[in-house]
Amino acid sequence: MTKYTIGVDFGTESGRAVLVDISNGKEIATAVYPYSHGVIDEQLPDSKVRLEPDWALQDPQDYIRVFQNTIPAVLKESGVDASDVIGVGVDFTACTMLPTKADGTPLSDLPEFREQPHAWVKLWKHHAAQPEADKINETARAMNEGWLDRYGGKISSEWFFSKALQIVNEAPEIYDAADRLIEATDWVVWQLTGTETRNSCTAGYKALWSKENGFPSKEYFAALHPKLATVIEDKMTTDILPIGQKAGGLSERAAQWTGLKPGTAVAIANVDAHVAVPATGVTEPGRMVMIMGTSTCDMVLGTEEHIVPGMCGYVDDGIIPGFFGYEAGQSCVGDHFAWFVENCVPAEYEIQADERGLDIHALLEEKASALKIGESGLLTLDWWNGNRSVLVDVDLTGMMIGMTLATKPEEIYRALIEATAYGKRIIIETFQKNGVPIHELVACGGLPEKNKLLMQIYADVIGLPIKVSASKQTPALGSAMFGAVAAGESAGGYDSIYDAAKVMAHLKDEVYLPNAENQKMYEKLYAEYVILHDYFGRGENNVMKRLKSIKAEARK
Repeated sequence: MTKYTIGVDFGTESGRAVLVDISNGKEIATAVYPYSHGVIDEQLPDSKVRLEPDWALQDPQDYIRVFQNTIPAVLKESGVDASDVIGVGVDFTACTMLPTKADGTPLSDLPEFREQPHAWVKLWKHHAAQPEADKINETARAMNEGWLDRYGGKISSEWFFSKALQIVNEAPEIYDAADRLIEATDWVVWQLTGTETRNSCTAGYKALWSKENGFPSKEYFAALHPKLATVIEDKMTTDILPIGQKAGGLSERAAQWTGLKPGTAVAIANVDAHVAVPATGVTEPGRMVMIMGTSTCDMVLGTEEHIVPGMCGYVDDGIIPGFFGYEAGQSCVGDHFAWFVENCVPAEYEIQADERGLDIHALLEEKASALKIGESGLLTLDWWNGNRSVLVDVDLTGMMIGMTLATKPEEIYRALIEATAYGKRIIIETFQKNGVPIHELVACGGLPEKNKLLMQIYADVIGLPIKVSASKQTPALGSAMFGAVAAGESAGGYDSIYDAAKVMAHLKDEVYLPNAENQKMYEKLYAEYVILHDYFGRGENNVMKRLKSIKAEARK
């Protein structure tokens, strides 16, 4: 009898569940729940409390509503009996974290903390903890902390302890009230199983943990803030579980939410980008997986440890057991194009798209495809949401040079695409120069499905072939695969993610190959991009940061 698993993928704007046939990886049914509060970046829900710049929060109850809405929906749509669903896997944007009580109750659910911003979930793109990230980096360098090298020499404001330190600094009463500080991906698994677990993926990539050495020392944490000296013992745990294991069985409460059977295997929590790697069939070094959505995450496997400047870290067994998993990424990709469409496209383009029955992105792609490389005279720095790799600096901002009174929207749109391709090339070359080989790219996520021009530009700029995942929901498929591993072969699943990948992962037949003539033209533009990248990004001209400070002062 056919067995199924469900993968639940928590994104930036919504959560989705995918029901998968584990015998072949076929996606039987999909359901999406848009978060009722979305990204909270201006004002707390049902409150007059306004947020400072660079804040990004969420409501943890939206995550529960994902389970309550999407899993029953895929069961109903498919007609699959709940008894044939043997496992559930979960992935999440990271670092997304929250403070809770000992029983898992989020502090934002408690009336006394409802109007305190630090009681809410801090989404991955909450960037207001940059001063804390700076202190983490400065203190680590001053104390010669060896773990800093694992993260390319610089910790991001997006990560766990930057956000934890911001809570301590700005809302010590919230820190004191919190019995637990926890990644949202671990929290939702806690809600499914009734048992708190912590996964090695987020601990390794976002919370400075390693399988060999554990967390940084009490002395280091105390140097950041006296209250943090015992943060691991008081608010977290040293019991870190490897991905691929079973976190527990579905609780009676969660079974009522979902319509699944109590005791259904639930996998240890994971990260959206990382679960996508085996879902594309990549289980060996040399192939970079690009998870391309609002931002882009880059995943590479390696057999050796290498220090790569500006990467997001490497973790032993962090992606696939038996390999070092390297991570890098770009903070603004799909968000880049969405910003332009929402703010800069003239009404006549909207009318033209409507008359032709086209999405506005499709119209801009069509017009941009007709342009010759370099024809617009534009060059852009893709830092609308800061730079994740390799500069690791959220205080950098976007820039476009070369505009004239003749500049057209499609020229700007293409220049934005090209900018993200240049940024990707810098990441890849940094890996290659530091001992991590990359000879092929595999793309997944929403963008490869929607924009063929973007994919060809990437191939031409980077000079490597790009293959595309056959799944439209690659992270959710990856989570479903880990759900099958959590169930195990004895229950009809698989005993390793390697076995699951052989059967459940697929790529499309199409491949984007570099065009030699296009490569020659892009070499000229890329050389100019690198000059601007280093001039504005490496401290020679900090005008972006000065302008950001002036902006913050003006808003007070």
